[in-house]
Amino acid sequence: MPEKKLHVELLASTPNPEQICALAAKLCYAKADVMALRDKINAQDQTAFLEKIMESKHLSVLEHASFTFAIEGVSRVLLAQLTRHRIASFSVQSQRYVSLAGENFAYIVPPAIRALGDETVEKYNSQMLQMQQWYIEWQQALGAKGESSNEDARFVLPNACETRLVLTMNTRELLHFFELRCCSRAQWEIRALANEMLRLCKETAPVLFEKAGPGCVRGICPEGEKTCGKAVEMKAYYRK
Repeated sequence: MPEKKLHVELLASTPNPEQICALAAKLCYAKADVMALRDKINAQDQTAFLEKIMESKHLSVLEHASFTFAIEGVSRVLLAQLTRHRIASFSVQSQRYVSLAGENFAYIVPPAIRALGDETVEKYNSQMLQMQQWYIEWQQALGAKGESSNEDARFVLPNACETRLVLTMNTRELLHFFELRCCSRAQWEIRALANEMLRLCKETAPVLFEKAGPGCVRGICPEGEKTCGKAVEMKAYYRK
């Protein structure tokens, strides 16, 4: 029953995402045909134009560029939060078709529990082992028939269970996702995921994601009275 750590990879993205978004934006105002616009855009730096488009909130054009991530080492707790972002595509490892007996059962240890010391982590690990044993017992009681047994045995599994998924979002939704989930008030696990996704996005499309991050990066903290009070530090961190 190995403990799992977060791992994120950018599997694919729209080729030339910044040029595609610039093309979509310029087409709205141009008399030229699409191919002529494409050639002109490819021959010129579009940084200033894209910055102007994003500043004017003409964000629909950003939906033409998408990013697909492979995500491992996250819990079912995170999955429940992630699927609230409905303008996205998710393909998640099934607990019905994949048995979690043996080494397939992996889980996440929260940092706050780890900070309590080795003895506490050992207790946590033993609780995970107990829940896996209950799961196996129910598999057997339900006839050990594969998916038809797994689908009900999984009811005793903890939220700590690791899951794996492929996630696709367009640029506009990613900016919204980062605004909410990079915030210091977001739950620690999804914040770690958002930060890693943002790092990968910035490497691929630095202009589109230049000002991405929590809401305070671009202005006043949107959390009001619940603000963490660290807007200056947050702006400095994400602008790096």
